[in-house]
Amino acid sequence: MNSRRAIFWLMCCGMAIFTLSAAAEKEHRTTLSLDGQWDVEDSTGANEMPKTYHHTTPVPGLTHSALPAFPDVDQYQTRQLLSNLVEQGRYDKAEYDKLGDARGISHQQRNYFWYRKTFQAPAQEEVALLKVNKAQFSAVVYLNGMRIGEHDPCFTAAYFDVTQAIRWNAMNELVIRIGAHPGVLPANVSQGTDFEKNRWTPGIYDDVSLMAMNNPVISTVQVAPQLASSSILVQTELRNYTDHAVTATVEQQAFEWKSRAASSAIVATQVEVPARGAKTVTQTVPMPKAHLWTPEDPFLYQVATSTSGDDVTTRFGMREFRFDTVTQRAYLNGRPYFLRGSNITLHRFFEDPDVGTLPWDEAWLHRLLVEIPKQLHWNAFRFCIGPVPDRWLEIADENGLLIQNEYMVWVGHPSWTTYQGSYDTKEMIAEYSEWMRDNWNHPSVAIWDATNESWLPQFTSTIIPAVRNLDLSNRPWENSYNSPAGADDPVEDHQYLFYETAMGDAPAKGGQRPFQMTDLESMMGPAPSGSTSKTGHAMILNEYGWLWLNRDGTPTLLTQKLYPRLLGDRNTTENRFALQAYLLGGETEFWRAYRRYAGVLHFVYLTASDPKAFTSDHFSDLKNLKLEPHFQKAMEEAFNPLGVYLNFWQPSLNTAEPRDYTIAMVNDEDRPRTGKLRLVFTDAAGKEAAAEEEPFSLAPLGAQSYAMTLKAPAAPGEYSLQAIATAEDELTHPTISRRDVTVRAAAAEK
Repeated sequence: MNSRRAIFWLMCCGMAIFTLSAAAEKEHRTTLSLDGQWDVEDSTGANEMPKTYHHTTPVPGLTHSALPAFPDVDQYQTRQLLSNLVEQGRYDKAEYDKLGDARGISHQQRNYFWYRKTFQAPAQEEVALLKVNKAQFSAVVYLNGMRIGEHDPCFTAAYFDVTQAIRWNAMNELVIRIGAHPGVLPANVSQGTDFEKNRWTPGIYDDVSLMAMNNPVISTVQVAPQLASSSILVQTELRNYTDHAVTATVEQQAFEWKSRAASSAIVATQVEVPARGAKTVTQTVPMPKAHLWTPEDPFLYQVATSTSGDDVTTRFGMREFRFDTVTQRAYLNGRPYFLRGSNITLHRFFEDPDVGTLPWDEAWLHRLLVEIPKQLHWNAFRFCIGPVPDRWLEIADENGLLIQNEYMVWVGHPSWTTYQGSYDTKEMIAEYSEWMRDNWNHPSVAIWDATNESWLPQFTSTIIPAVRNLDLSNRPWENSYNSPAGADDPVEDHQYLFYETAMGDAPAKGGQRPFQMTDLESMMGPAPSGSTSKTGHAMILNEYGWLWLNRDGTPTLLTQKLYPRLLGDRNTTENRFALQAYLLGGETEFWRAYRRYAGVLHFVYLTASDPKAFTSDHFSDLKNLKLEPHFQKAMEEAFNPLGVYLNFWQPSLNTAEPRDYTIAMVNDEDRPRTGKLRLVFTDAAGKEAAAEEEPFSLAPLGAQSYAMTLKAPAAPGEYSLQAIATAEDELTHPTISRRDVTVRAAAAEK
């Protein structure tokens, strides 16, 4: 299809339900993957198609993986980054002002990359469509020398009708031109905005495929689970590429994904699709005794959709996800559900010096998205500031993750005077419509996230309302610091308690008193914040900490002042890693303890790490995905579904000093938990010096606080004070909340 926009018709038509035996799925469509090694060359001009190619690069992948390598690829600074550097005194304001209306500054002698692939086309059919799943920055397609069309958005799939240019059952030459940097995009098209992204990476970073079929063509299928009626609502858009009307029977049947066992009868309806036009068909498919999808049990189905000329199989999960403002909770399949997890900023990771082809390595992805999250008790991620390739969401579907899916919009507040964010409303409605079309069948996609840390009223008033009804599952929308667009939409909160310590002046120079962990002892939830939308809606804490360290243990640009202030003369690599994990673990326990948030998501699990990075992740070995050991241990405890928080942060106690301690516990599971709660002092050798014990009992999804009195050890020294909850059904896996404390002789204290 030459049009760069998908058109959505929301129409209903009559249907009939036929109770038939499970029929074999029809096979009318041929799909040819064009992934693999492509030739690539660069140019300055938009019409300078190369005559010869001297480089190769993987698709899907990034152009900086080309061999031989191109000099200065990715070297582009956006105005958002430069404005951030101005605020931090790292870039001259006068130089920034010279940008005018430009998107940024390119530091490379090119504007475009040309990708070339030859392929053998299948036998002739009526229609041939090319799908470029995601490419940046823009994609212009040529087939056998014929210019087919263009698609400018960087985060959504592009479809091209190549019927007139294809050579059936013969060799074909496909050329796709992409921008080398965001500066080549039309002014109204979103490049993505990120104040902390240093380099901008071009590439065809998702799959490319050719599809051959007959009319009427199945353009889109949307499956919306209806749990109350144990059925699915299937909306199918048909297109007719001929010059005469076509009558067709549209059939739907559901199957279990793994076993292939039929899960429904065939539902069929007859429709007429006008010449060169489209028709939308909505059908209800009963699914008695449907198996629900959850992160703990990610059971999948697929629905086979067919016409006389085309067929498509669409995978889905039977699940519903929503938030409720009255209870300020998230609900999965009608039951409260607490989100635990982290963030992935893939488009920042694209600029990492060691990224290579890792984002498309199946074994690497499985460890990243399945093995490690399960070990850390995570059930959710925010895919932050930019989308991911489809395979990432397929893995999330198959293995049980709930995804907060965020578009690449971060413009900040109008008070950020060096950059005033603005978006073309019509363009964003079109881009968000495509984005939803690409993702609405993934059960893992639980939340549409319109913006990050932004004040953009038009998203609440115009953009989200314009696209919301396209999603038949009615997923909630999170819209940053703007007012919620829906009555039960959630609000994001970012709690960076160490911000002032890291970024402000020392108190001796007139700075504010820095946060101390002892402040948590008198808090019950979110600290006062000038950014979070002031509503009573459910909140997701999807960023907290401000404790970043590079993978080698050096502070990032945002924490260079922090660790010297916290550690003083003990500011070593090992001590930084240990302190980071200790503080992040304690914060995580605290944010979960009092149920003020429907979800707690740490920032950040995967991102770029290099000397110019503002933030970083926690991998000591990126290729093999080994986490920094202190962090891994802390997160395993802090995110345990049986949560324990010891509300004590005093650095020292007197010997034999009696004290009342409060221990807050939460149960994130929909089953009762009982067991023993112990409060223990252990010395440096691990020997118990004092202890108390009592039983605990938590209702399903419940919370309870316990008060225990314990004397400090009689001997001075360095101790670990631990609250240890051991459930009766998990005797070998207790949850531990730990505090480091110095016990001093009472006389010395006086």
